[in-house]
Amino acid sequence: MRRTFSIHIVNAIKTCSVFAVLCAIATTVVAADWQAGLAKAVITPDNPTWMAGYASRNRPADGTINDLYAKALSLRSANGETFVLVTMDLISIPFPLRHFLEDHVHQQHSLPASALMLNCSHTHCGPEIRTSRWALDGLEPNRLKLAEQYVASLKKKLTTTIDLALERLEPSKLVYVRSRCGFGMNRRTPSNGGFRNFPNPDGPVDHDVPVLKIEDPDGKTKGIVFGYACHNTTLGIYQFCGDYAGFAQQYLEETHKDAIAMFVLGCGADINPYPRGTVELAQTHGKSLATAVEAALQTTPLVLKPHLDHKYGKALLEYSTAPTKAELIERSESSNQYIAAHGKRLLKQLEQDGQLRTNYEAPVQVIKLGNALTLIALPGETCVDYSLRLKAELSDETSRGRIWVAGYSNDVFAYIPSRRVLLEGGYEAGDSMKYFTTVLQHGPFAPNVEERLIYQVHRLLDE
Repeated sequence: MRRTFSIHIVNAIKTCSVFAVLCAIATTVVAADWQAGLAKAVITPDNPTWMAGYASRNRPADGTINDLYAKALSLRSANGETFVLVTMDLISIPFPLRHFLEDHVHQQHSLPASALMLNCSHTHCGPEIRTSRWALDGLEPNRLKLAEQYVASLKKKLTTTIDLALERLEPSKLVYVRSRCGFGMNRRTPSNGGFRNFPNPDGPVDHDVPVLKIEDPDGKTKGIVFGYACHNTTLGIYQFCGDYAGFAQQYLEETHKDAIAMFVLGCGADINPYPRGTVELAQTHGKSLATAVEAALQTTPLVLKPHLDHKYGKALLEYSTAPTKAELIERSESSNQYIAAHGKRLLKQLEQDGQLRTNYEAPVQVIKLGNALTLIALPGETCVDYSLRLKAELSDETSRGRIWVAGYSNDVFAYIPSRRVLLEGGYEAGDSMKYFTTVLQHGPFAPNVEERLIYQVHRLLDE
């Protein structure tokens, strides 16, 4: 009797052991369906480099509040696709930089252009990024040298960070959650028949805070990717700083010790953080956003199935009718130094190229993670109307799942107004063109700019 009972116990223990092993194997298989790797690098300039974001600055930076970072997340799915997201605490992504990194991931990792997404936080307390002839035009020798040295250093750090993220691929779990945050406010206020840069509580906003959490097989958080649609313009000081987005990432990494936090800027071209003006306010907004991320992490997670699909294409954006040579000469003689400089460059472009630019090929990208989340990456300084429209048109739980729209991705070459903003006029509608030099552009986009961009998104999604 005792012997029989003992045999039953032994058999039961063996059965439980086998079951435990099978469960462990099954768990490993499930966890291995996704693979993820993360890496980051400090990209704060070592030298007193000139800063980007405000044309009125007249000297280089003289210090650092917090370091600027480039961060990379690599993903590999069960269907064998690979995707790399790179975020940077920088003012912009010039297309020559995008092109350089495209070549790198293709040559070193056999990845297509659609497998690489770049997004910048658009901090106005970062270094200037000069990569084209017009961006380098007219710089005094020392400033030119510093600019070229920084871009060379940046390229090396970005390729190293991407390579490390791909080397670190390991079994992971991906979940999507979201919440809301409210310090961003529309900055286009009607005034004297036009629009001025002033807080408008009645203007459109996108307060969504989408969050992608990456866990290791033990359930430990190793990556937090989060977004928000708001300019990083709390500050305009002469010290390097990631602004609210930099502080938000810092706070999340302090709380989640083993994780890398990555900020993805949304369609916030016409949205500012309010109130503004001090480091303390940037810290407050960063804490608010980090708190919103923590709140999102408390909600019911949407587990993403291990399937990746990414597409990349170009939207041909047309410009309005080009000014005549006589009109350019008049601009070049303006008492406004920025209008005059813009006019002179356009005259040089007309002389050297025989014509002014008539259109621009703007990159558009869509990334589907399982059947539950679609990430849409739009170029330029994209106004909020784009994210609101795309989410309204595309949100469908059964086909594309949740919609996450990012602006400031892959090529930040101009403000991209919606049709509404373009017709209203003002800074975002075209007045800002005189400040852009990475791509020299004579004036506003044509009225069909919104439809051209939206059409390309739909085309990629339907392929």
